[in-house]
Amino acid sequence: MVYIYKKTINNKSYYYLRISKTIKNKTIVKDIAYLGNDPKQIEPKLKKLPSIYKEEIKKSYKNINKFIQGEYYLKKIKGKKLKKDPYFDKEILEQIEAIKLHYNNHFLKQNQITIKEVYKQFLIDFAYNTTSLEGNTITLQEVNRLLSENLTPKNRTLREIYDLKNTEKVFFNLLDKRNAINHELIKEIHKNLIENIDNRTDYRTFDLHVFKSKFKSSPFQYIKTDIDLLLKLYKKYEKRLHPLVLAAIFHHKFEEIHPFADGNGRTGRILMNYILIKNSYPPIIIKKIKRGKYLDSLGKADKSGLGKIDSNSYKELVSYLSSEMLDSYWNLFNI
Repeated sequence: MVYIYKKTINNKSYYYLRISKTIKNKTIVKDIAYLGNDPKQIEPKLKKLPSIYKEEIKKSYKNINKFIQGEYYLKKIKGKKLKKDPYFDKEILEQIEAIKLHYNNHFLKQNQITIKEVYKQFLIDFAYNTTSLEGNTITLQEVNRLLSENLTPKNRTLREIYDLKNTEKVFFNLLDKRNAINHELIKEIHKNLIENIDNRTDYRTFDLHVFKSKFKSSPFQYIKTDIDLLLKLYKKYEKRLHPLVLAAIFHHKFEEIHPFADGNGRTGRILMNYILIKNSYPPIIIKKIKRGKYLDSLGKADKSGLGKIDSNSYKELVSYLSSEMLDSYWNLFNI
């Protein structure tokens, strides 16, 4: 296996093509070429290497290209000298902004059919994970066949199938919108997510205890008032906080209110991605396999009151969401 290795000396990056082989249960690692210090020149230099490495490079090209693109846009961001942000480590913020730059300057400038195909792949992964977090048992492979080929999985409930189809419809309906976030939009998203699943489409009219949670959801008499507080907070900080931070805080406080009888998690994750897209950042996927870390980071944010923002309470949630964006973006949107 070949890959690019980065060595940083005095804040300057140097790139090497490295090969890793296992011989007799022993892993041997060797640098086979120096590729310079300019990400833009890595690919031309790879093409000039001896033919002996061509096949290995071809096999690893997707990962190599992902690395090159990440380094190229990261170098551009480093040149801008970003302002410090209390919610991010400097290196993480730079990587997030590199993703934003690539998303807007490269991905969104592709052919519209290509963009739609990539969003479709994102949606399949997103729909599987966001519904699985709430107990949907349809597998990723079955989700792919359902949403790509309209092949209904056997021995699954209609609720589970509508859960996925509704998520697809809602995501693509919101993709090009830039509407203000208000009661109407929140209720519309929720109503469309639970269509054919649950007819309780308005704010709940009873108190609700969230299973295994440490927080108390809003008493039903105060749901509208609490959503008003959240919307007021969102508007106040819309231009003052980084969009990923804003999305994280909105998501947490929305889940803490838990305004609906069902579908709060799915609605909250859609709204979180809507805030990101609305601010020219790519959407993210909260993976089912990291459910524990996701819930823990939400729990840490409970220390902050509904109408307040405490940066220390939200650092872990922002860090978690940042890692989810960094983990998935280059695999999904680097075309």
